[in-house]
Amino acid sequence: MSIISCIGSGNMGFALMSAAKGADIYITDADGEKAKSAAASLGAKVLSSNIEAVEKGDIIFFAVKPQVLQQVLAEITPAANKKLASGGAPVFVSMAAGWSIAKIQGVLGAKIPVARIMPNTPALIGKGMIALSASPEVSAQSVSEIEKLLSGAGIIDKVEERFMDAVTGLSGSGPAFVYLFIEALADGGVRAGLPRDKALRYAAQTVLGASAMVQETGKHPGELKDMVTSPGGTTIAGIAALEDGAFRSTVIKAVEAAWKRSIELG
Repeated sequence: MSIISCIGSGNMGFALMSAAKGADIYITDADGEKAKSAAASLGAKVLSSNIEAVEKGDIIFFAVKPQVLQQVLAEITPAANKKLASGGAPVFVSMAAGWSIAKIQGVLGAKIPVARIMPNTPALIGKGMIALSASPEVSAQSVSEIEKLLSGAGIIDKVEERFMDAVTGLSGSGPAFVYLFIEALADGGVRAGLPRDKALRYAAQTVLGASAMVQETGKHPGELKDMVTSPGGTTIAGIAALEDGAFRSTVIKAVEAAWKRSIELG
């Protein structure tokens, strides 16, 4: 089993390292107390520097914001290349939106093995959607190990790297859009007279159940929608109101805006 180093211990880094329990995990973070807290929960060890994380780790996860990644890469480049020269370069796994493999290798070195992932926050409860792509320098064995390490966080899907910004806009940012929808559904229930706690419970379960129907039946969402929509009934009245508000167009624009921002971050 490879030794894992995670640079950054925020929500996403913590979620993915939780999925990798059982592995030897080292953590670094600019916030030392946060690193200690995460390590205590994970049974991991805290390291004093990012350089030490590279020296010890076989797989190095970057769990830092895109705006911070440049600084981290510049700091660890000498250590990465020293390990490469000795024949033991670790695999670097980035989850920074917008940062292409080529851009990361442009700092670390062209021969450094780099993979990209784009997880989302449901990984915190093992229900995430995680896209994965890797440079040719990452062996098939290492790709399989990364998949195995992350499998406890949700579904792993290998994609061509050119799709990563679109994935970021859809599944990376998408949970926030869904939370907004759940909140709006609950507000509608409150307006119709339901107590707030019941409205939120019904809204959340409705979205969960509808999502499961799409996944488990294999039917197109439009077909499932039509199954609920009786002529002259309540559902078509609600759908007409959504269409008056340009619901679908607005959601499409939200994903597009997040996708474009991901490109800008790169």
